[in-house]
Amino acid sequence: MFADDDPRLSQLLEGIVRLASGDLTSRIEVSPARDELDAIIMGTNLLAEDLQIIYEELEQRVQVRTQLLHKAHLEMQKMAMQDPLTGLANRSALLEALRTALDARAGADGEPTEEGPAILLIDLDAFKSINDSLGHTAGDQVLVTVGERLRNAVRVSDVVARLGGDEFAIVMPSASADQAAIVAHRILASLNEPIELPGRSVRCGASIGLSVGSEGQSPEDMLMEADVAMYASKAEGQNRLHRFEPALLLMRRLRSQLVDDLRAAIKDDALTLHYQPVVELSTGRIEGVEALVRWNHPTRGFIMPDEFIPLAEEAGLISELGLWVLRTAVGQLRAWIDASLVDSRFSVRINISATDLQSLQFIEDVRNTLQETGVKPEQVVLELTEVAIVKGNELDRYSLGGLRGLGVGIEIDDFGTGYSSISYLRRLPVDRVKVDRSLITGLETDPSQPALVAAVLQLVRACGLEAVWEGVETAEQAEILRALGCSSAQGYYFSRPVPPDQIPELLADQQESANP
Repeated sequence: MFADDDPRLSQLLEGIVRLASGDLTSRIEVSPARDELDAIIMGTNLLAEDLQIIYEELEQRVQVRTQLLHKAHLEMQKMAMQDPLTGLANRSALLEALRTALDARAGADGEPTEEGPAILLIDLDAFKSINDSLGHTAGDQVLVTVGERLRNAVRVSDVVARLGGDEFAIVMPSASADQAAIVAHRILASLNEPIELPGRSVRCGASIGLSVGSEGQSPEDMLMEADVAMYASKAEGQNRLHRFEPALLLMRRLRSQLVDDLRAAIKDDALTLHYQPVVELSTGRIEGVEALVRWNHPTRGFIMPDEFIPLAEEAGLISELGLWVLRTAVGQLRAWIDASLVDSRFSVRINISATDLQSLQFIEDVRNTLQETGVKPEQVVLELTEVAIVKGNELDRYSLGGLRGLGVGIEIDDFGTGYSSISYLRRLPVDRVKVDRSLITGLETDPSQPALVAAVLQLVRACGLEAVWEGVETAEQAEILRALGCSSAQGYYFSRPVPPDQIPELLADQQESANP
């Protein structure tokens, strides 16, 4: 045993207090006595060593875990600011870069610098058709390639971003309008070069809008201006650059108002249809009509279809417009049938868009319209452009097959405007083609033109189809087509498009001509 006044007891107590306070490096001196009290002191020292080792290991693990968490946080930040497909900056990163550039523009002394930030907004011109015809894998490869070309076309200090879909943007922190335009034209040249995909190459040009920052602007303001300029560029044609001008804002507001007016016109039944006869050349009989939509705006007056139909496509209203035309035209045919003005051979031709084929609901809309009106399916002919059919995807072909299953006719419009081969006609569920007016231009004056018409007619009939010849403007053209064996034609020579209440008069005139 050891005495109560042994100094080692106080040393042991002090050592335990130090250990308890967190000083794991503290040790208690062992005396030469090597008795039971020394054994307790040695055990306490061993416990302190074990605790110190455990604490150091824990501290090291915490440090490693902290580093991992920090790395994960940085990765999350990177992911939050990066487009996963191309590795470019995303919209958030672009706006942040633009905000930083605008803040720096004021300069350290608060005075604006001479060169403000510039932004280029880039929209690919042909991406949708590539994506639809070749598939999303090919579309993704195009986007990756475009991203690489954009990186190579800009300066190191510039920020390249993908905003989504086929829309890209570039922030140039310090650039004049002229400098930004030079970069933009370099980008246009780069994107106009072919992109190599497995088994084929494609071209994918772009439309670019340019905005240069000014005092007091926000990143959102600049992006909006670049967007307005980009749409102006797209309206001028493919592979163009347009710089933002204040007048463009007024044009956008007017365009936006026109979209609202068109939406209301469709909803309120404020549009009208005119009908242009399709004539059987051998007899002069009106075999049907083509329905053509017209819009008499309450304040702007008559608006050409060439203006409001593209507007409907851009605004996502084309399906609503197409459904209105379908129901109105088939309903009008029902009225003519009920009035005994036309027989079961008479048909109405209705233009439909490529967007309609992308919607399975469209097949149901046609089915419901036929059921509601009681019109025979074969008296309804749906017209699609040659481009829409040739470049269509599997869903388009499925929709065409579904429409044919209903019994309606399918006609290719604008035939001969861009494809030298017509072998695709054998593979697609179409009944007839409407030959574009360009193929009969100069028919009565060019000696070689009749031979071309005869060759086209022979090719079309070899595919088991018939042709309607569009754009007939003279009696000579009509007679040449009839003599060549063409069955049907349409054009101003026979009649301009007329309101529905004038069709009975045209039918009566035809009857009188057939029975002099």
